[in-house]
Amino acid sequence: MATSGTGEEVKLLGVQFSPFVIRARIALNLKGVGYEFLEEVFGKKSELLLKSNPVYKKMPVLIHGGKPICESMIIVQYIDDAWDTTGPSILPSDPYERATARFWTTYMDDKLFPFIGQIIKAKTEAAKVEAVEQFAPVLQLLDGAFEKCSQGKGFFGGDAIGYVDIALGSFLRWLTAIEELSGLTILAEEKTPGLIGWAERFYSAEAVKDVLPETEKFVEFGKVVQAALLKSEATD
Repeated sequence: MATSGTGEEVKLLGVQFSPFVIRARIALNLKGVGYEFLEEVFGKKSELLLKSNPVYKKMPVLIHGGKPICESMIIVQYIDDAWDTTGPSILPSDPYERATARFWTTYMDDKLFPFIGQIIKAKTEAAKVEAVEQFAPVLQLLDGAFEKCSQGKGFFGGDAIGYVDIALGSFLRWLTAIEELSGLTILAEEKTPGLIGWAERFYSAEAVKDVLPETEKFVEFGKVVQAALLKSEATD
């Protein structure tokens, strides 16, 4: 049993390869919160998951003192608030900076997850190339956002990993896995130099190291997801 340091049990439900689950794990690590990771089986939903998130029936779910919290970035903010006296602050204290951080995380979720799904489901090389070309302006926009938000420092959050870093960083391994699966380059030094440097710093952070499996494992999992999606489409 893992507790938060206050005696309250902390559990996290999810699949280790899910970018949304990765977000919660990084936030817990940043705050130094001990927790029990209850890994779900891909393609199935445990009774505890369905009971804890009866509305969306999705992961991750954080259970703190018996109370479930759902949706990845809501969980990240909850962790920041619930353990506000330990570890670094994840969300900026300035209201405008907080609003800006939320804006960029919403933008990322609108663009990144659909892009990954589009590549995985693509049946032709032409479809993959088209998807990458359409996604390129998104990355360039995020590169510009990094330059503005970081103000010359190492992360979107400044000197340390923050809210936006967690949101984007949770997709990093998937982007590199997609590069291997598609044979195409997504993150390029000449087009997004800021993001390339940021990614190296993000990977090296202590709160991140034990959360992100190697790219090869994401590639293997990506093939499993790809097979499941293609089978589902064939059945439909």
